[in-house]
Amino acid sequence: MFAMSLGDDGAELRPLEPWQAGEYLAHMDRGREYIGRSIGLADRVTDLASATAFLQFYADKAAADTGRLYGIWVDGVLVGGVLFRTFDTETGNCEAGCWLEEAAVGRGLITRAIRVIIDWAVERRGMHRVEWIASSANTASIEVAKRLGMVREGVLRESQPYRGVRHDMEIWSVLARDWRTQRASGR
Repeated sequence: MFAMSLGDDGAELRPLEPWQAGEYLAHMDRGREYIGRSIGLADRVTDLASATAFLQFYADKAAADTGRLYGIWVDGVLVGGVLFRTFDTETGNCEAGCWLEEAAVGRGLITRAIRVIIDWAVERRGMHRVEWIASSANTASIEVAKRLGMVREGVLRESQPYRGVRHDMEIWSVLARDWRTQRASGR
């Protein structure tokens, strides 16, 4: 298994796989309240069976080349992750996403990890467009999109029901040519 350093602070990006379900569940239990404020992952993974099923779902997507899931570890402890929720090589479009425990917030971990996977998607896999979809209320996620140089394309008003409330969802994206220009300029 590979591990990619995300900097000199002990952070690493690695595949997150079904055999790690116990570690993943422990991480989700630590971060459930914070993660659950914005995304349904906290409600979906509640025991070892559901943790295993979620990780297997993404292992199957990786095998089919339709998605990917990576964990972020700091000093050997799983604290969050990034993913390609969708990955369509035929159209060249994919959607990236993330989650993070509250204790790991403010260190740039998500931005660094997303840069790695976008670089891979654009440069190695030939993706043309990377999307980022987040609730308008999830300001941390919106700030990540901005730091990545993504363009806000629009808002799907009250399109996502979550915990009894309908949320506006913002769509952000970056095109491969713009990503390459940003990276060449050192951004």
